[in-house]
Amino acid sequence: MKLISPEFPAPRDAASRRGRPPVVCYPVGELPASNLTAYRAAREIWTRTDTIIVPPREARAFKVPAGHFFRIVSLEGPQVGDLNLWSEGDLGERFFSGKTRALHGTHVSTGDRLWSTLPHLRPMATITADTLDWYGFDADGCSVHDVIGTRCDPYTNRLLSGGDYHHCCHSNLTRALADHRRIPLGHAEAAVHDVLNVFMCTGFSRETGQYLMKASPVRPGDYIEFFAEIDLLGALSACPGGDCSAEHSSDVAACFPLQIEIYRPDAAPTGWAPPERNAYSGSHGLKD
Repeated sequence: MKLISPEFPAPRDAASRRGRPPVVCYPVGELPASNLTAYRAAREIWTRTDTIIVPPREARAFKVPAGHFFRIVSLEGPQVGDLNLWSEGDLGERFFSGKTRALHGTHVSTGDRLWSTLPHLRPMATITADTLDWYGFDADGCSVHDVIGTRCDPYTNRLLSGGDYHHCCHSNLTRALADHRRIPLGHAEAAVHDVLNVFMCTGFSRETGQYLMKASPVRPGDYIEFFAEIDLLGALSACPGGDCSAEHSSDVAACFPLQIEIYRPDAAPTGWAPPERNAYSGSHGLKD
């Protein structure tokens, strides 16, 4: 456990040190704004091209072509999902939760983008609708759709409980990717990465700084919707913790399926083009 009481005395200027004003690490004013008006106009006439049901305590992989939309929908009860995204043509380009967090904050919603790993660092998807955007931050400092957690995994489960559990989201995502790409489990596991915790309600303890979770506010019919900026391969796990009100990896928590819906608009959003990879040269300022 963390030490609650400090070992060392505060210096005389402690109040002054603590009182210095914070600044935003990554000001995003220079980023191109999300053109939600054009995206929403494009979805006024669209066709659903695929529907994927993700069973409780399992995961499914899916493809979304650039310029299409996808939704993650709550079907029967409060259920959290763990989302991975890759460039469909290159598993080495994947969702970068840490940079997304640094740019947009601990929790994401409408207008925020999901960014890819270095050296690509380009938007993979833009959130175009979120029926839980009303939640905001509650009295515990918690909010919905976080990019701060990792994913429940069997290694941490064994570390903390001494037992093995094979339906953690990490394992579910690994199996789904391996099945979809027909690759060995070891290769798939190496590509699984930190997630967008869809519908999960989380925050940090002010006392200890520990990661908190509480019952998700999601209900049947709620959804979060994305516009695919590039050709995407996704995988979604229906977390074995259900609404994550008590625990992550459980065979007794009430769990429900999630639905993925893919939509093709009749026309691309006005002015939209798939983003190019980051323009940095990669020389790192060094001569060859």
